[in-house]
Amino acid sequence: MTLFEPNSQNLTTLKSTPKTIVITGGSSGIGLATAELLSTLNPKHNLVLIDLNPPPKTFKHDPSHLLVHTCNITSWTAQRTGFENAFARFGRIDCVFVNAGIAEHGEQFFTDDLDGDGKLKEPDRRVLNLDMDAASDTTKLAIHYLRKNQEGGEIVLTASLAGYLASAGAPLYSAAKHGIVGLMRALKQECTKLGISISVIAPGITVTPILTANNKRLSAPPDVYAKEMAAKGVPINRPESIALAVCWLFNEQGKANGAGLLIQGDRFGDLERGLAKSREHWMGTEMLALFRGGRSAPMFDRLEAATKAKI
Repeated sequence: MTLFEPNSQNLTTLKSTPKTIVITGGSSGIGLATAELLSTLNPKHNLVLIDLNPPPKTFKHDPSHLLVHTCNITSWTAQRTGFENAFARFGRIDCVFVNAGIAEHGEQFFTDDLDGDGKLKEPDRRVLNLDMDAASDTTKLAIHYLRKNQEGGEIVLTASLAGYLASAGAPLYSAAKHGIVGLMRALKQECTKLGISISVIAPGITVTPILTANNKRLSAPPDVYAKEMAAKGVPINRPESIALAVCWLFNEQGKANGAGLLIQGDRFGDLERGLAKSREHWMGTEMLALFRGGRSAPMFDRLEAATKAKI
């Protein structure tokens, strides 16, 4: 995998062409950093921030080009209303950053809590509900609106390094982020028929509120914890670096389809391209040949080019 470093000065499309861009989880962390970078690149971008809370007052963007929709995105109707309001106000949606998420919440597998009847209590599903289910809903909404455009649009989903290398102690978060990677992989061929680019970012440890959220063992603020981890050799990202990765993917448009950007220590590499090139090494020659021999079988309904008709 070849490392590279995007340069905001080279994001010519985002700098020259105003777009309507929806960001879930846009009021803090990576989402807010992305909104700030987009605002700097072109103040005429229409930014739609969908989050549980509004952005901080320090976030400045022309009110005529800003829509804030506060809701719990685990509610389909509430999230759908945010997209409806964006489309009604700005007339189109060009890019969607599927970003909202939470960290692992509690210990769900080795701690046995009991319910009121003294029976094993149902597990807490909030991590999967938000990090996988709600993200899937956002992706559905994104495809629905982007296919209305003659030229399609761009979708970027926030996965994680934990979506490729599972994080011990965060099984549900890791499962959800693996799901995000799988969702992108399963959709990329159909999306490209619609002129839609879909890709993921996979950040390592990044200095955001999610870093220490819901973790009783970590009492320090995210920046203090990050410094302690960096002193032990752990690569740490700045949220601005993740925002740059997102904007680079938006700017690349169709060329970014199927990309999976790993970001560690503010350095960038495309994991998906590397995995595709090394497939024979990890599948084995015989297994890869068997896979290729059967992959053209009509196992599932597939999107035909004719269905590009706008809905």
